Amino acid sequence: MKRSIQNEFVVITPDKRATVEPNDAALYERLDRQYNGFRGHDLVSCHEFDENWPTWEIHPRGDEVVLLLSGRVTLVLRLEEGDRFVDLEEEGSYVIVPRNVWHTARTNVATRMLFITPGEGTQNSLDPNGSA
Repeated sequence: MKRSIQNEFVVITPDKRATVEPNDAALYERLDRQYNGFRGHDLVSCHEFDENWPTWEIHPRGDEVVLLLSGRVTLVLRLEEGDRFVDLEEEGSYVIVPRNVWHTARTNVATRMLFITPGEGTQNSLDPNGSA
């Protein structure tokens, strides 16, 4: 069976088993329900976008690996000492977003990225300080 990370996500369980989940509208609700609130799980996913992310996100349970597959993007990491801008311009370039760091993405071209995300406790916000 032919698989595509663009149509399916891969859940890595705490005992390091890989389970395929369809990328559909009920995905995140299903992940929370079927994987014990996503405790100890990681999510391997692919997302495409061609404009700035409207929100920021944070992952309190671990570092996130973000890999550029195509396009061009600037990741903005909200650090204590100020924002850090990481430009990913070559296919295969990546950044490791540290645990508990708010981050967002800026682009104006078609961009495809692979994410390895520690999903438990992930938050999204309009406000990089987490109050929105």
